[in-house]
Amino acid sequence: MSGELRLGITGSGFMGKTHAEAAARVEETRLVAVAGGSRAPGLAAAYGAAVEADAAALARRADIDAVVITTPHHVHAAEALAAIKAGKHVLVEKPLATSAGDCDRILEAAGRRGVVVAVGYHQRYRANNRRARELMRDGSAGRLFAFQVAMPMPIVAMQADSGFAASWGWWNDARSVGHIINGGPHAIDLLRWFTGEEVAAVSAFCRTFRDTVPVERTTVALVELTGGAVGTLFSTCEVPPPNFPGEEFRFRLMGERALIDLDPYGELRINDGGAWRTESVQPPVGHTASATILNPVRMQSYCDQLKDFVRAIRGEPSEAGTGTDGRAGVAACLAMLESSGAGRVVRLDGVS
Repeated sequence: MSGELRLGITGSGFMGKTHAEAAARVEETRLVAVAGGSRAPGLAAAYGAAVEADAAALARRADIDAVVITTPHHVHAAEALAAIKAGKHVLVEKPLATSAGDCDRILEAAGRRGVVVAVGYHQRYRANNRRARELMRDGSAGRLFAFQVAMPMPIVAMQADSGFAASWGWWNDARSVGHIINGGPHAIDLLRWFTGEEVAAVSAFCRTFRDTVPVERTTVALVELTGGAVGTLFSTCEVPPPNFPGEEFRFRLMGERALIDLDPYGELRINDGGAWRTESVQPPVGHTASATILNPVRMQSYCDQLKDFVRAIRGEPSEAGTGTDGRAGVAACLAMLESSGAGRVVRLDGVS
């Protein structure tokens, strides 16, 4: 690829707007067209882009090099495959798809067509997460023994924010599987990214505690990594606001030589045998209020991710989440649902 990367976006909601803004801020990219949703004409007009009737029409445009997919989960696979068939690179918001089989089809199609598949793991570009990875990879903490991950999300507060002008109905659509496949891939990706290991096995309880919601909204899981570390994952969007302080997304890592307390939205602290000390601080992200979602701090991670997507297309070193990373997140989260349904430990395919 030479020159700027010409982008199309499918989806015109919260994340479509986020990626449109990122494209406007990154010099190497230009938004050409938007498709999908009642807000597509307004989003396209705001960023000087064209509007297409649907994702298929968007993929057929000769003036687009890559497609960013921000639509509901259950259409990710079809839209990615259509874009890949047209020779477009794709950046898919997590989850990559709603089944491991669909992930495999995306990866196989991309391999045949020679295009890049990236997944929206923007948490890799937040300051505290990057520093935590350095501490895990440079031996400061030693071998990981155990971990706790908390992801309680009071979605009712975001739904009450009229500034999002969002339709949240797809969250309750069984085709999009449930909440664990929405947020859980971030936790799985960071654990893999921190350690270089895979998820070996899971055992989980998946529930919904609100009668009007037909799909999973709360999961408590035990997770084993291939290096032997074991830990817990607590994921829910049913917690009433305000949230547990400092627990919106938190990792507690017990290594051979140190304890790491990681709040991706606050402080990263380490205790390596003396006293707790702060290693880094993440400035306020402002991701839960419509008035602040385009602020420079939140947008930094999406801009950096988009730059790395460009690097990957150019064949340069990149930290962007790959299609393989996307599949790993989907497989682990689906294994949790399988474990809950079957009442047993589930070992992941292909992981010894």
